[in-house]
Amino acid sequence: MTPQPPVGHAPSAPTTAATPATPAASAALAGTPVAAVPDWVRCSRCRTLTYGKRFVRTLQVCPDCGWHARLDAPQRLAQLLDSGSAEPVTPRPTLHDPLTFVDLRPYPERLAAARRETGLPAAVQVAAGTIEGRPVVAAVMDFRFLGGSLGVAAGEAIATAAETALHRGIPLLLVTASGGARMQEGALSLMQMAKTSNALAALDEAGLLTVTLVTDPTYGGVAASFATLTDVIVAEPAARMGFAGPRVIAQTTRQELPPGFQTAEFLLKHGLVDDVRQRAELRAVLGRLLSVGAPPDGGPSASPGVGPCASPGADWAAAESDPVLRDPERLPARTAWQTVQLARNPGRPTALEHIGAWLDGFVELRGDRAGEDCRAIVGGVGRLDGLPVMVIGHQKGHTTAELVARNFGMSSPAGYRKVARLLRLAAKLGLPVVTLIDTPGADPGIEAERHGQAVAIAECIRLMGGLPVPVVAVVTGEGGSGGALALGVADRVLMCAGSTYSVISPEGCAAILWKAPHATVRAADALRLDPAALLRLGVVDGVIPEPDGGAHADPAAASELVRQAVVCAVRELRGVPARRLVDRRRERFRRFGLAAGTTAGTTAGTTAGTTAGTTAGTTAGTTAGPTVGTTAGKTAGPAAGPTAGPAPGPTAGTTAGEQTAGEQTAGEQQEVAP
Repeated sequence: MTPQPPVGHAPSAPTTAATPATPAASAALAGTPVAAVPDWVRCSRCRTLTYGKRFVRTLQVCPDCGWHARLDAPQRLAQLLDSGSAEPVTPRPTLHDPLTFVDLRPYPERLAAARRETGLPAAVQVAAGTIEGRPVVAAVMDFRFLGGSLGVAAGEAIATAAETALHRGIPLLLVTASGGARMQEGALSLMQMAKTSNALAALDEAGLLTVTLVTDPTYGGVAASFATLTDVIVAEPAARMGFAGPRVIAQTTRQELPPGFQTAEFLLKHGLVDDVRQRAELRAVLGRLLSVGAPPDGGPSASPGVGPCASPGADWAAAESDPVLRDPERLPARTAWQTVQLARNPGRPTALEHIGAWLDGFVELRGDRAGEDCRAIVGGVGRLDGLPVMVIGHQKGHTTAELVARNFGMSSPAGYRKVARLLRLAAKLGLPVVTLIDTPGADPGIEAERHGQAVAIAECIRLMGGLPVPVVAVVTGEGGSGGALALGVADRVLMCAGSTYSVISPEGCAAILWKAPHATVRAADALRLDPAALLRLGVVDGVIPEPDGGAHADPAAASELVRQAVVCAVRELRGVPARRLVDRRRERFRRFGLAAGTTAGTTAGTTAGTTAGTTAGTTAGTTAGPTVGTTAGKTAGPAAGPTAGPAPGPTAGTTAGEQTAGEQTAGEQQEVAP
C-alpha cells in the first residue's frame, strides 16, 4: 500500500471550476490553478441564462430563482475567508488503496482521475485563516472528488483540522458536501466516523466553538458523524442532509416522502439545524458566531474548558447604574390581581424585543437536535455591551396570530431540550447566561406529555443548578410554575414590577381549593405572587421598576431598565470562580422553606449541594464542559413548597393538567388524569 499524497500539495492540473482568482483563493489553494469564468451560466433550476461576471458577483447564486450553484473547495475558501488570510494545513499521509479494490475499474485509477479533474489530492481541503478578522480553521469538502465521499484521506483531513484548531485555541468551521462513505476503502472508511467524532469531542472538552455549514448534498457517514456534532449548524437554502438518501428511504419504506424532505428548510422546521442563510449572508453570520466563540486577539483561550467569554476588561460596565429595588416598601402599591393583569398585558416587550434592543450581533440558535423546534422558546448568542452572552427566553407576541404561533409562550418538551442544549453550549464557551421568563406555564397538552414534558423540565432545572458560568434570570411577565422555574435556577433572580411568579395561576388555585372561579382575586392574594411578597420571601433578589402605567406603556424604556439591571447583575458575578458560583447557587435554593434561624448545612448526614455525578457530558450524547451535566445529588429536605405542575394557559379559569383537589391540602396537590 502506497501513501496518498498529503492535502495541501496538489499536483498542477487544470480544473473545470469557474471562480475568480482572488488572493484568498490563491493562498488557500496552495498553487491549485483557477479556471476562467464562462461568459454565460445557465441556472440548473429555472434554466435562466446569467452573464458570467454577474454570476460571480452574486456568489454563484441565480439572481432570478435563488438557486445556489455547487461550489468546489477552493471557491468556498475564497468566498468565506478574508482576502490573503488563508494558510494551507497539511494532514499526514494516508493509505492509498488499502483493500486493493477493483470494481468496473481499479480504485487507484478512480483516485488518479479525481485528482486530475479537480487538481486536489483529496476530498477535503484545510486552511487556517480569518473571517471578518476572527481566527478559524476551515475544513471544506469538495463534492467533485468522488462525490465528497468519506475515506481515510478525508477523515484524516477533518481530524487534522480539529487538532489544528485545538492546538491554536481557535474555532473550527466544517463545510460539508458528501454522498457518504468511500465504499472502496471498506471498514477503514467506516472508522473515519469515529476518528472525526473523537476529534470533535476534544474540541468540546477544550471549550472551543465548532460550526458546520451544510451544503448540498450531505449524506451518510458525514451526516452521522462530524457534520452534526458541532455547536452550531447553518445550512444553505435547499441543501439536503440525512443519513439515508431519499431514494433509498422511498424504496425501503414504500412511502411517499413529504415535500421538501431532508432539505435545509425541512431540517430547520424539525429542529435539526440552527439556521438557513443565503450565501451572501454567510460571512457576516459566521463572523458574528466567531466573535463570541474566539478570543478577540486570535490567541488561544485562557483556560481550556472555560472559554473566551471575558473579552472585555475587569472594568466592564463600571459606569452602569443599577435600577433594581431591594426594599419591598419602595415598590408601587398594587393588589396582587392588579399585578396579574399587568403581567398578562399583550403590550409588554417580548424576549426577542429585549434581545433586539440589547445585543449586538445576535444569532438565534434553533432546534433540540432531536426532531423538533419549539417557537415558544428563543435563544442565541450575542454581545451585551461588548460582552459575549447567551440569552434564552419565553417568547409570546402581541397579536392573536403571534401568540398562537408561539403557543402563548408555553413551551413543549422540545423547547426545554433546546434550552438545555443552549445552556450546555454556554457552559462550554464560558458565556454568562441571561434568561427572560414570561410564560403562563409549560404546555400541558397530550403531545407534551407523550414527549416527556416533566423530564425535559427537570433536566433544565438540574442543569442550571450546575452551570459553571454566571446566570441571571428575569421574570418579565408571567412566571408560571415549573415552566418558568426551568429557566429560573439562577445566581440572581429578578422580577419586573409588573410581573408575577407562582406555583399555579390564580384561576387554577381558585378552582382547586376554593372550588369557585369567582375566588380568583382571593387566590391571587393568598398565593403571594406579586414582586413585593416574593421579595419579602426571598424568592427574588430584586425588582426592576417599570415606567408609569406598566411596561406596555413605554416598552423601550422598560426594556432599557431591564438591560441595566441585567448588566449590573452580570458585572457583579463575572469575577466569581465557577466552583463558588455553583456552590452558592445550590445553597440559595437549598435554603428555601427552612425555618427561621435554621442553617442549610447538613441534614441527616447529607451535605446540601454534594455532587453525585462524575464529570462533563453526563447527559447522553453531549459533552458540556468541565462541570455541566453533573448531577447535583439528592437534595436534602424539601424545596420551598412543592409545585402543582404547569400553570394554566392563557384562558382564564383553565387549570393546567386538570388538577383535582379531593382531600388534598395546598401542600399536597398533584396532577392526575381527568
